[in-house]
Amino acid sequence: MTRAVISAVGKDRPGIVSEISALVHDLNLSIEDSRMTVLGGEFAMLVSVAGGALPLQRLETKLGKLAERMELAFLFRRTQGRENVEGRVPYTVSVTAMDHPGIVHRVAEFFSSQGINIYNLDTVTERAAHTGTPIFSLVMEVEVPPEVRIVELRDSFFYFCDDHDLDGELRPS
Repeated sequence: MTRAVISAVGKDRPGIVSEISALVHDLNLSIEDSRMTVLGGEFAMLVSVAGGALPLQRLETKLGKLAERMELAFLFRRTQGRENVEGRVPYTVSVTAMDHPGIVHRVAEFFSSQGINIYNLDTVTERAAHTGTPIFSLVMEVEVPPEVRIVELRDSFFYFCDDHDLDGELRPS
């Protein structure tokens, strides 16, 4: 089985998912994993597709034409299956704070410096109900290697959050 990852971004409107998924289906390919969202006025999708090598080659060509017609920026990249993550323990990280620049970078750097891989990250900024203050929330999934001591990681994360005025939580997924 051959795999590819497709990324597409374009002005949000009905029909983008339908047209791309129809193309995948018509070539007898399978969407294995996907993330789709609207950011600002743009629709963004990231899709993992699997199937035969020739249908994937045809998909790349057809997606180029579809992207041009629909005014989408797109990237098609062949890939392998994910490396073995055996022994790594999945944890969920949640962070909430008054919005300010650098939160994602600081949190990502904290986990990177510990040798911990981030495999999913979502953020949102919303206004507090009574004050209208922008509140930033981050939720991410990480894979903790077996050699990392969880008690020490939790303590380090607690002090990190305290130093950066963040409310944070680290819990098993």
